[in-house]
Amino acid sequence: MSTSQKVVIVTGASQGIGAEVVRAFRKLDYRVVATSRSIKPSEDPNILTVAGDIGDPTTARRVISEGVARFGRIDTLVNNAGIYIGKPFTEHTAEDYAAVMNVNMAGFYYVTQLAIAEMERHSSGHVVSVTSSTADNAISGGYSVLAALTKGGLNAATKSLAIEYARKGIRVNAVAPGIIKTPMHAPETHEALGAFHPLGRMGEMSDIADAILFLDSAPFITGEILHVDGGQSAGR
Repeated sequence: MSTSQKVVIVTGASQGIGAEVVRAFRKLDYRVVATSRSIKPSEDPNILTVAGDIGDPTTARRVISEGVARFGRIDTLVNNAGIYIGKPFTEHTAEDYAAVMNVNMAGFYYVTQLAIAEMERHSSGHVVSVTSSTADNAISGGYSVLAALTKGGLNAATKSLAIEYARKGIRVNAVAPGIIKTPMHAPETHEALGAFHPLGRMGEMSDIADAILFLDSAPFITGEILHVDGGQSAGR
């Protein structure tokens, strides 16, 4: 088996931004390890799918071990898996908190730890996480505490890991989207949601995929939180 092609892991890869990221990397001839709870096997021999809960360390171990066994290397990890539960803070339940922490935090922690350990063996690699613009800029009338708690934590961890592993040839970055036109937003809500951005529209999934590809191709960028949010982070 040839191991010359680069290999990317994409979490939350079955739909939305994750599926768009898989398509974008395949266009660049990357091999892909795609994981989510509901992902189905792929007919593309250069896509390995691993079904499971990314917040479970057993799933994370399978993603790394099966990816290396199939493709021989791990070059990039895209931490895209995430969930959002929009409620007033005092209405969140213990189950809400546990669900968001499991996907957004544990889903980052276990697979990133294992991916970086694999990248260390080759003194090369890149981790990029999809966070959220609301981690830095709350919107009046929006319910974002759990998103800010978890995605803000990922932004902070991105900078810490970037410094810890800079001398080991491993870069760590994040993309912080605004509100993106994904299947989770019904078409009738698009106009109202677009108004939250200074540019006056929602972002496209391709905007996030393009930002991830840019960071992956930028060897002198690490520790960056790249806002792709229609100007939301600049002010309103």
